[in-house]
Amino acid sequence: MLIDKINLGRFKETFVREEFIYLLDMILSVGASMIVFFGVELVLPDLFRYSHLFLIYLITSVVSSLILFWIFKTYKIIIRHLGPRDIIPFAFVSMLKGLILLLVFIIANGYHNWLFFVAVLDFLFTFFLLLGVRILMIIIYTALYQRQLKKVHQQRVLVYGTTNKSVATIKRLQTSPHYHIAGFLDRSDRKAKMLLDQLPVFNFDSDSALSRIISKNEIDSILFSRDTDAQHESNGLIEYCIKHKVKTLIVPDVDEVSEGQSLFRPRPVKVEDLLGRKEIVISLDNIKAYFDGKIVMVTGAAGSIGSELVRQLAGFGVKRLILFDNGETPMHNLRLELGDKYQDLDFVPVIGDVRQIQRLDFAFRKYHPQIVFHAAAYKHVPLMEENPCEAVLVNVYGTKNVADKCIEYGVEKMVMISTDKAVNPTNIMGCTKRLAEIYVQSLGLAIENGTFQAKNPDLKPSTRFVTTRFGNVLGSNGSVIPRFRQQIANGGPVTVTHRDITRFFMTIPEACRLVMEAATMSEGNQIFVFDMGEPVKIDQLARRMISLAGFTPDKDIKIKYTGLRPGEKLYEEVLANDENTLPSFHDRIRIAKVRDYDYSYAQDFALKLEDLARKVDIPPMVNLMKEIVPEYHSETNN
Repeated sequence: MLIDKINLGRFKETFVREEFIYLLDMILSVGASMIVFFGVELVLPDLFRYSHLFLIYLITSVVSSLILFWIFKTYKIIIRHLGPRDIIPFAFVSMLKGLILLLVFIIANGYHNWLFFVAVLDFLFTFFLLLGVRILMIIIYTALYQRQLKKVHQQRVLVYGTTNKSVATIKRLQTSPHYHIAGFLDRSDRKAKMLLDQLPVFNFDSDSALSRIISKNEIDSILFSRDTDAQHESNGLIEYCIKHKVKTLIVPDVDEVSEGQSLFRPRPVKVEDLLGRKEIVISLDNIKAYFDGKIVMVTGAAGSIGSELVRQLAGFGVKRLILFDNGETPMHNLRLELGDKYQDLDFVPVIGDVRQIQRLDFAFRKYHPQIVFHAAAYKHVPLMEENPCEAVLVNVYGTKNVADKCIEYGVEKMVMISTDKAVNPTNIMGCTKRLAEIYVQSLGLAIENGTFQAKNPDLKPSTRFVTTRFGNVLGSNGSVIPRFRQQIANGGPVTVTHRDITRFFMTIPEACRLVMEAATMSEGNQIFVFDMGEPVKIDQLARRMISLAGFTPDKDIKIKYTGLRPGEKLYEEVLANDENTLPSFHDRIRIAKVRDYDYSYAQDFALKLEDLARKVDIPPMVNLMKEIVPEYHSETNN
């Protein structure tokens, strides 16, 4: 057959070039006019008895078509993606062409009743010819594409749910060479078969019904169009698929899509998709209004939290973004990313360390930030147990440096990123973050109470300090999930410290959104804690990740229990409850109940700790930390 001999690539690239479509539309438009002319002449032979009227009719049709197609750019509309809105330009072209013909005839030969009839016929024939040929081309293209798809192996897929996004997902994948959409899958006890977008809807209310659907239709994969659906089916449909070796796929969120990658290219469901919660609602308009036109600085800008803060700030209309970090390679990578994605953004990468007061002073003096997000910190608990002096110098002294420069250069607001490990700390890292919180909060309260004595008597400080606490973030550098994924890729074993250890998790974007909300809404000098949801058992997390990767825990991939590491808690503290927090402006953000410290005392201990840390005099340094934070109990540094 002829259809088998046509090369699909040539059909797409050669036969539907813009020049070809322009010429084709001209032929169709003028051809429609000729059909009308000769058709009317057959019915009313004396209507066009003068040959000059035919020439006028022909020339007007050619010239008007040429101009109108160029004005409305109909030849640029991609035929195989023709949609309802694309029909409008063709209607305008056809209608205006008919009106032009009517006006020209009136000018050339006076008005006659039959002229309106001719104009209407010309409009209808032109419009339906233009659309009809396009529909025919779509039919041919689809037939060719389907024949080509049969030559390669496709996954037979059911799309979960019958939402608008499910339908949109199917439309996007209908011409995919990798997937054959067999229909929709919906959790329901309805028995009647339904059609949605000309595809069957398969209802199931039990595992046995699901087994029949999958077996009868030879289904390879279940595709989720929304992460909330995957979370809802975490212990249902996804558990079934894991057990019966059916693949689970998901349409990636727009934040995941990199340059040049297709937004609708499904990927396997990851454990991060199942740990999420209901989307956090924030006052986006207020946040954009707050940051619009501001000069913002982010310390630790190339880290997991810092880089996500930078990405979100990039979309809020900031005047300038100062990136401060001591990591050369991650800063270089972030610079390339921002240059590609945010070409209009004025951003300045500054390589520097918060421990270097002169380098910090340079950044503040040169760029005068109005808002500072302080995300620079050492965060890995076991490493900081082994290197406590470095933890003090970065997390305490570094924070002091940033806060002091905010005062000196009149920064409006400083937002410090803290951690749940600062609550009743059992390790060096958590205690240093609590000490940093104390310094920042006491400084803010001293300014608020009018007791702060600036070195420069002309300085009238007005900086407000905001502290935000949250737990583990999914996918951050060095966190448990990337480590488990790497161990699974290496064939195991997956190392878990304790069978009963639990942790709270939050995605990096949602943590940063809450930080933005707190920064925008807070009047300052408060410690905000985030509702982290329910704790996750790390042993179960490891087993789920192994199963999602297509392996059987303890059989294909072993799980090895290594024992709690120095300074590690079995259970993290619950950050936000009625006993330790107060409500705030957002139901996912609460205000921590903490005791106030005098600023002179905080300033004194910060300088003493810095001196001991620089001398690497560890025992007295740790004793001083325990004196300042009496709730700090450590088995490592006694």
